[in-house]
Amino acid sequence: MKIALDATPLSIESGGVRRYVEELSLALAESFPEDDFWFVSDQPFHAPTATARNLNVGRGPRNFLERRWWLCGLNAELSRLGIDLFHGTDFSVPYICLRPTVMTIHDLSPWMKPEWHATSHRVRRRTPVLLRRGLVTMVITPSEVIKEQAIERFQLDRNRVVAVPLAASSMFHRTGVVQVERPYLLYVGTLEPRKNLGFLLEIWRELRRMHGVDLVLVGRRRPDHDEIPPEPGLQIRGFVLDEELPQLYSGALACLYPSCYEGFGLPVLEAMQCGAIVVASKDPAVVELAGDAAILLNLDDKQAWLEMLSVLIKQPDRFQPLREQGIARAAQFSWSKTARLTREVYAEAVSLFRKS
Repeated sequence: MKIALDATPLSIESGGVRRYVEELSLALAESFPEDDFWFVSDQPFHAPTATARNLNVGRGPRNFLERRWWLCGLNAELSRLGIDLFHGTDFSVPYICLRPTVMTIHDLSPWMKPEWHATSHRVRRRTPVLLRRGLVTMVITPSEVIKEQAIERFQLDRNRVVAVPLAASSMFHRTGVVQVERPYLLYVGTLEPRKNLGFLLEIWRELRRMHGVDLVLVGRRRPDHDEIPPEPGLQIRGFVLDEELPQLYSGALACLYPSCYEGFGLPVLEAMQCGAIVVASKDPAVVELAGDAAILLNLDDKQAWLEMLSVLIKQPDRFQPLREQGIARAAQFSWSKTARLTREVYAEAVSLFRKS
């Protein structure tokens, strides 16, 4: 089978959707050498550096008309390449249905609070229309929680929605004893409104007064998130190279993830795979992901966060069993499993399209 994946998320230097497209494509190419996989987009993008023989890059729009990508340019590219199925990795598929399509719905945040996605007007308008008009053969979500939310909101056929969990890259692993200048708490992820960084900073400032602990923020700042001013003890790293992340996770007192809403929570899994203690919000998707291998707290209970983190800072050895639980939990996920389940969705989409 020839399969095309929307590579537009690879035009951004970091983030969960970029990681999804990168890791999924590599795992698909490795797990299914008999298939050909193509990256296609109307935007410049960086393909994964670790390429495979059956992982290829399309050319994109070839004339002015094809710049109307989702209406005609994409289908023209797919026809030139002889593509059997298109995977819309980030909420979209072609506006005209000429072949089976799969759409990944990462979460429903664009429709929950407009202030969470100030620039996502096109997704908010376009995705429901594509689903309503039957242009999407099958839907993938990263968790059962999002599967149920998508079925309810968009009135989807339950048989056409499949939850396929993600995984942490194999590069994430415990690095052993890490020497640090000052003890620190860590946040990894895009700096965006729904990640609740105001709450995180408020908690940390009180902890710093009591324990002198630093806070390290790792991740690109999205334009719709206010710039965070510098202050003593706050390390705003921004984007860091992938090879730096395992050591940052491994050396942290704890990784904090007080997100208001998640579709999966990939940094939680990455941290656990590195043997880090995770303290996160009791978001349903994070609960599904972490199980009993993380400390999950309500966002409306600031005192519980302060008390738990104070104990963790003063008695880190007490939480060693939780580190082992996190590693064991992360081992239940793999990109090869994600690829296999995704390939099964592709086969189902092809079968359904032929019957329609």
